[in-house]
Amino acid sequence: MSDNKKPATRKASPPIKVYCLPEERARIEANAEAAGLSLSAYLLAVGQGYAVQGVMDYEKVRELAAINGDLGRLGGLLKLWLTDDIRTAHFGESTIRALLGRIERTQDQMTGVMRAVVRPRRAADLAAKPEDGEGGS
Repeated sequence: MSDNKKPATRKASPPIKVYCLPEERARIEANAEAAGLSLSAYLLAVGQGYAVQGVMDYEKVRELAAINGDLGRLGGLLKLWLTDDIRTAHFGESTIRALLGRIERTQDQMTGVMRAVVRPRRAADLAAKPEDGEGGS
């Protein structure tokens, strides 16, 4: 009969009750939301000693906003040139090519920052998953 036994699930297990004040609960809920987790998942992770990281790295978000502003300004210059604006009449081919190169470098910079934000989170998610088919390459 032991072969028919189903593995234990969290929902079938008794919950742990935590008594707290409304202000404490609000703070815990805000922390869970900032981490992108449900209240239960957040408390389970913290209770097991895991360092819970927020979904966003606000310093990287500020950096992305600055890069986005740079791209907007560079795009504005390109748009002026494409519309034959009198203020860009003296722009030569080398100036436009330099502008396009600057736009491309700025896009590459933005991609690098986005990867720095996404990869650490993804690496943590992969580390938390059990490996499928351990031992095989």
